Amino acid sequence: MSTVLPPPSDRARELYDRMLAFMRERVLPAEADYHAHRAKAGPEDHSVPPVVEELKAEARRRELWNLFLPDVSGLTQLEYAAIAELSGWSLEIAPEAINCAAPDTGNMELLHLLGTPAQKQQWLEPLLAGTIRSAFAMTEPDVASSDATNIATRIERDADDYVISGRKWWTSGAMSPRCKLLIVMGVTDPEAERHRRQSMILVPKDTPGVQIQRSTSLFGYDDGPHGGHAEIVYDNVRVPATNLLGDEGDGFRIAQERLGPGRIHHAMRAIGMAERALEMMCERTARREAFGRPIIEHGVVQRWISEARVKIEQVRLLVLKTAWLMDTVGNRGARIEVSAIKVAAPDVATWVIDRAIQAHGGAGVAQDTLLPELYAVARILQIADGPDEVHHMAIARRESRRYRSQPVAS
Repeated sequence: MSTVLPPPSDRARELYDRMLAFMRERVLPAEADYHAHRAKAGPEDHSVPPVVEELKAEARRRELWNLFLPDVSGLTQLEYAAIAELSGWSLEIAPEAINCAAPDTGNMELLHLLGTPAQKQQWLEPLLAGTIRSAFAMTEPDVASSDATNIATRIERDADDYVISGRKWWTSGAMSPRCKLLIVMGVTDPEAERHRRQSMILVPKDTPGVQIQRSTSLFGYDDGPHGGHAEIVYDNVRVPATNLLGDEGDGFRIAQERLGPGRIHHAMRAIGMAERALEMMCERTARREAFGRPIIEHGVVQRWISEARVKIEQVRLLVLKTAWLMDTVGNRGARIEVSAIKVAAPDVATWVIDRAIQAHGGAGVAQDTLLPELYAVARILQIADGPDEVHHMAIARRESRRYRSQPVAS
């Protein structure tokens, strides 16, 4: 497992080398302990195995902490890309170990950009310290959430408070016992222009009226890397008006700003997932024989390996280009490229993981390997942060704009 292009600065190269050593020396060897703890605890226990806290302390000692946030780390998106990819090798452990796990990264970015001094002190500082976690609540079960303007949860002003009523699901991060903050998107003005109806508000998880109904799993997995997903009812939840994030009516815009960096970070880690799956496929097929020779020598397997390498290299270059655009022209200027990698990276990851599963035979679908859970995470990325179809639509609109403006021949 390796990246082809080195990080573009001496400091980024140093951090990359440090992260590579951390992965090989500490994270990958810790996987057995991590999975043994989770297996013993059971699927309803979302507590963090103690080894993760040990790794977090080691990551801080090695200065591998909060690297996702440019104003804190000093890294550009392009410089961070290779480091984030490494964390995808061990998706359940590494991102949290270096405090770069979703959904906290996106939530921290919002608080960093839009939070008041009081909001930053109460929520951003402990999130940056890794002492608490947070959740993001936008998707709803009763509407087509691929169009975020459909959301129906109400956030209504009442004197010095806001009152939140509605139902959310797939609230990422909410099942973690260390989750203390929910960032909730809802409608503050149903009569406003379509993209100005929504706002975002900070809701402490222990606020009266916050009712966690159930944990939602991914193909039966509890999605440990993201702290679990939850279905939550907000039953007249009352919070101070000072908990509003940004201004009223900014919710849709804020959501798009949050999802841009989140999408590229998911894409970076997806490449790491694909690299891990490719390595597992090569190791497995090299050690086993079928029809008188090692499986890795059979033409069909060699074709899988070759195609996997080509696909990974192609999508990596697209992600690096997108990171460079985000650094040079901003998130908004790179939004179509962000849509492209949001589609391309999970597609490549699911393809490579699927071939690795096939190469493992029965072991590929058993809990004895990482592959089923890797596949579950990669597959959900084709829905999360906007389904692929919405991003294809955005890409096609830009690509076809100049043709659509031409007069139609009679």
